[in-house]
Amino acid sequence: MKRSMTTLAAAALLAAGAPALAGDSIYLTEPVHPKAQKVSMAANAREYRVDVARYIYESYPQRVYKGRLPPLIHAVVVVETTVDERGETRDIKVVRGPSHAPDVTEAVKQMTMRISPMPVPARLGGVKYTEIWLVHKDGRFQLDALTEGQN
Repeated sequence: MKRSMTTLAAAALLAAGAPALAGDSIYLTEPVHPKAQKVSMAANAREYRVDVARYIYESYPQRVYKGRLPPLIHAVVVVETTVDERGETRDIKVVRGPSHAPDVTEAVKQMTMRISPMPVPARLGGVKYTEIWLVHKDGRFQLDALTEGQN
């Protein structure tokens, strides 16, 4: 399967060691990489989404917003991610991004690329799932699949 231009561009930026955007330090963090690749036994994209959300939380523990989010959050980013049968991220499509915070959208895409490979979708082969990133102004986030809700 061909990598999309978005995936190739993000990979090129990461390989060059270039930051996504100036001033992105609160939105972009290096992940904690697991020792072994995880395997998901999800039977459908919805279950796989939860497994990936747990993996993202494990990869960025310092960035997860603990507790209920405040009533107003800084940004909401909706992304559709395609993962192949080996767990490699093949495409990240932004379904909705905040026009006032393009740096948050770029950080979400890069954070997703940095933790590839994702858990292997053992029962699904390749899979496409949609996740909603709820991002606080301080750079911490919750994912809709695991959110604790809002005040």
